[in-house]
Amino acid sequence: MKKVLSVTLAGLMGLSLVACGPSASEVAASKEADATAAATEAAGAAEAGGDTAESDGPIRVCIVYSGNLGDKSYNDSCNAGAQKAVEDFGIELKSLEGTTAQEWEANLVAACEEGYDLIIGASSNNADHIAKYAPDYPDIKFAVIDTTVDQPNVQSISFAQNQGSFLAGAAAALFTQKTDIEGVNADHVIGWVGGMDVPVLHDFYVGYEQGAKYVDPDVTILQAFAGSWSDPLKGKELTLAQYEQGADIVMNVASGTGPGVLEAAKESGKYAIGVDLNQDNDQPGHVLTSMVKRVDNACYLTIQSVVEGNFQGGTTQYLTLADGGVSLTDFSVMREALGDKFPEDIVEQCDELAEKIISGEIVVENYEGFGPNA
Repeated sequence: MKKVLSVTLAGLMGLSLVACGPSASEVAASKEADATAAATEAAGAAEAGGDTAESDGPIRVCIVYSGNLGDKSYNDSCNAGAQKAVEDFGIELKSLEGTTAQEWEANLVAACEEGYDLIIGASSNNADHIAKYAPDYPDIKFAVIDTTVDQPNVQSISFAQNQGSFLAGAAAALFTQKTDIEGVNADHVIGWVGGMDVPVLHDFYVGYEQGAKYVDPDVTILQAFAGSWSDPLKGKELTLAQYEQGADIVMNVASGTGPGVLEAAKESGKYAIGVDLNQDNDQPGHVLTSMVKRVDNACYLTIQSVVEGNFQGGTTQYLTLADGGVSLTDFSVMREALGDKFPEDIVEQCDELAEKIISGEIVVENYEGFGPNA
């Protein structure tokens, strides 16, 4: 439509010129004015380094979320990095939220049509859509977090969530042995509740299981998926069911579904492990620790690369425990809640395990398709 409109306007302008029949003096004056304007524009371009396109306004960034903001977890972590970029770089930011695959695809297409400088797919749920549409918009820079898309204009950032989850699993298996703590039973059973059944969550679980069995080969691990990133009632229901089956601590890996996991821990007098952001204070005294995943850093650094002109499409960054990409929180909230009953040996053993992972003495397994060489 834009091309048709341009041709139509050009035709109308041509008819107008023929009808008016400008004089020779008017044509000469017009040419002189055009030449002056062209010279002025060229001088300005040279002064600015020859590239005026990128100086017309702030960098425009759109983030497509699978789920909603306000989850106090993954999406809020990504948004925190974006908001810091707004403060530091003055970018123009738009956030598009959605809870279904149809909404995620529609939001991505809308962002493409709007011609943003950078479009970030905040999670692995956006990967297939970015792989589908990025080739159609070669002038747009894309990024995907938590997975890999192999396209020349896509930058991928993923994490060693298996390593962080190894430590979370070890902490859970150790904690479930502390029967002197109120709410901890004699059964060596721990739980794990995920959001959607997607490959990246299986990478979480592989590490969680390996870490738990590393410290207690006989521990039983209960696993469940809610099938949603935004259903806290389902998260609570699944967690309560695992407590009834003997678990006294459950890891939350469920984004907006996760608050239900933490609420179930408080309601039952049991315990949970948070994820992505520091969730230790969400239900104080019932969250042992949180496996922090620095989605905020991934988002911020991607935006920074566009602002500073060193964005590299077709590349993948893999952020490990050694890189600070994942970690456990410091247990301080639970330490304060339990006082003298807090099991310091859990912190000490988790620190030792982290050192062994970083040194390579412990190699944490990956789910198929994940890892530094995936």
